This record gives sequence, C-alpha cells and structure tokens, in this order.
Amino acid sequence: MAKKSVSGAITERLHEGYAQAMEVTKLLADEKSQYQQIKIFDTVANGRVMTLDDVVQITTRDESAYAEMLTHLPLLEHGKAERVMIVGGGDLSIADEALKHKSVREVVLVDIDGRVVELCRQHFGDINARAFRDKRLKVEIADAFEYLGRPESKSRFDLIVADRPDPIGPGKALFGETFYDRVKRALKPGGFATFQTGVPFYQPSEITDALNELADFFPQHGLYLTVVPTYIGGFMALSWAGKGKRLGAPAGLKAAARRYKTAKLKTDYYNPAVHAAAFALPEWIKRLVP
Repeated sequence: MAKKSVSGAITERLHEGYAQAMEVTKLLADEKSQYQQIKIFDTVANGRVMTLDDVVQITTRDESAYAEMLTHLPLLEHGKAERVMIVGGGDLSIADEALKHKSVREVVLVDIDGRVVELCRQHFGDINARAFRDKRLKVEIADAFEYLGRPESKSRFDLIVADRPDPIGPGKALFGETFYDRVKRALKPGGFATFQTGVPFYQPSEITDALNELADFFPQHGLYLTVVPTYIGGFMALSWAGKGKRLGAPAGLKAAARRYKTAKLKTDYYNPAVHAAAFALPEWIKRLVP
C-alpha cells in the first residue's frame, strides 16, 4: 500500500513480507477514478511512474522490457499480422510497439478506465505521443471482457495482448476459463495471444493456473520470460497461446530474426537473441509448468 511520506518516498507492498520504495521528485497526478486510485510521479531512479491502487504499472525506465516482449516476439513470428487487440494497456506503451509493424492495419486498445488513458496521454507523451497520432489506433473505453464477446470481435484479431493487472478488483474478469474462451473466439486462425502471468518468484501459482486453463482452449500454449526491474522479483512470466504454430520453434525463431532485420525496428530490450533465450526456463520455473 503506497503512501507518500515526509521524505518523498512511495512504497509498494505487492507481495507479503517484501516491498520496494522509490524516491519521488514530483507528484503529477493523484486521483480516484470510477475504478481505481491513479498516481503518476517522477522518481530519482526509475523515471516517470504510474501506479494503480498503489501497484506499479509502468516506469519510463524499464517499460520496454515488458511492452516489447509482449508484442514484437509474437508479431515477428507471425509475420503477417494485420489486426491487434490490447486488453488494458491504457499507457499505450504496447500500442506504440505494435504500431511499429508495417503489416499492422489496426490496433484496438480496450481499457475500462478512460481516466487512465487521459492521464497517460498528458504525462507519458515520450512513450505514447506517436501512437496517439497514428490513424491505425482505435481506443475503446469499455470492458475488455465484454468487448471480446461482441459478435464483431469473432475471429477478428491476429494478436491479442492481455496487459492485465493482477487478479484483483476490476482485473479479476481478465483471468480464468471464460476469459480465455473469449480470447480464443476472437483470434483468427494462426493467431497468437500473450498474457502477463506474474512474477514467479513471488507468484508461482499464476503460471500453473494460467497454463492449466489455457490448455483447455488452445492446442498450442506455453511460457517465456522477461526481466522488468520494477516488477519486483526477477523474472516476469509471459504466457502465450495460439491457434496454429508454436511460438519459439526453430523455424519461427529464424523467421523472426530475418523479419527483425528487414523491418529495422528500433528497440531497447528486444532483439532476436533475447527472443530465443526467453524460452529457456530455469529449473525451478520448469517445475511450475504443468
């Protein structure tokens, strides 16, 4: 539970018995929306930060390790993706990465909290200004769970990125079998979906639960890793599911490396070597995979 102290530090206590503190230089926003408490502030070590209900969502220092791995990895293996949906993602960091791909004709961002989108447009322009100017972007202020169930969403998307929060509050609907069933319904044949699946060092059950549930709906599914320093706990698990090829197969890795070179993508974290290495799991994480 974050709070601003007299020393100008904000502390996040997401995991029992462990916390991180950031020294704040300027508080830019602190307001309660219809759904959650939104805070945006500048820090000494991590750049600009947004928390929702006092849990870190994005920092300008390390957002690339999260946004790039959720988008470029599946898009480069797919190779022909035209339509992308982002579940949540109101800071638009993931939308910005998806829009770097010339094959993408439409990015639909569906976030339940319009105030998050508005405040991020004001305060995270270094990340999202280009995305907001792109005519391929469509922002829908709506419940993503409900949106996925609409008739027009059926078999519409080549990639669905679930930039979901932890399974608390309004984020609860974005976990579980009904959600995954709707994601499957909205994917085109050959499409992929990627999901934030927690930090296994402190949230081991999220991997096991997610992969068990994905197995009931997708012929192909699995896990890969990234490292986002301010998502405390070391490795962050990103799960994936598909209706065709398997992510991380040798042919897919070779194709992704070739497409990355051709596209001349500008990245801060992702490259083809990191892409391949992301599927290498430490033994203790392997034991969490059902």
